[in-house]
Amino acid sequence: MAITHDDFQRLELRIGKVTTVEKVAGSDKLLRFVFQVGSEERQIMAGMAQFFPDPSVLVGKEMPLLMNIEPKSFWGYSSHGMIVAADVDGHPVLLHPEREIPSGSVVK
Repeated sequence: MAITHDDFQRLELRIGKVTTVEKVAGSDKLLRFVFQVGSEERQIMAGMAQFFPDPSVLVGKEMPLLMNIEPKSFWGYSSHGMIVAADVDGHPVLLHPEREIPSGSVVK
């Protein structure tokens, strides 16, 4: 299904830097991320714990985030965005800028 250029422009994609990431107690899949996105902190939940046995390796990583998706609740935590990642055979592959850039940078 093709989308229009206007549809794509409605997506707010920004670079966030992971400041905190932890497994959610009682969940086999859920990680709770806190990102620095410009001057704001943003909590995003992601079902990828099984792929990162030591999620602390993700602290400091920069990655693209979809910012203007409606919030959703997971295990009592509110998620305010979505991590943009590739899917390779059912495994997430996180995307990163080729060099360090300011958090909050717009992805076009």
